[in-house]
Amino acid sequence: MPNAQCPMPNDQLKIGKVAARSGLSVKTVRYYEEIGLLVPTVKRSESGYRLFDERVLGRLAFIKRASSLGLSLSEIKEILEIRDRGELPCGEVKQLLLGKVEAIEEQIKALSILRSELVGLLSGWQERPSSDRIARTICPNIESNVESTINHIK
Repeated sequence: MPNAQCPMPNDQLKIGKVAARSGLSVKTVRYYEEIGLLVPTVKRSESGYRLFDERVLGRLAFIKRASSLGLSLSEIKEILEIRDRGELPCGEVKQLLLGKVEAIEEQIKALSILRSELVGLLSGWQERPSSDRIARTICPNIESNVESTINHIK
């Protein structure tokens, strides 16, 4: 005799149950369905309710994991479309993740440069800048080159 709390594979799940079991909000599940991420796992009842089959839970788990790795929803949709054609999308996933690693490396470089600039700025910090610098700037400590920049623009 089947357990009433664990639907049989042919049973359809309403959106509230899908949300509860996936750990996502109803709004998020609805949005994912609207943008086509859940296409093969959802149908509409005659009264208009979204009805999902059990596969939606694995699909939502994949979406959550892929998102946590930095993949965009459009990238995830492409991956899911490949899988829905019966192909294994691991090669495409690998290329996307390699791109994410490269982007992170560029961000690290940019952050390192910013950090150096901030440390340099803080090392020359003046608690009491001169009166004439106070009169010409908003914060003299971070606008040390304002005059030269303004003169260069003119």
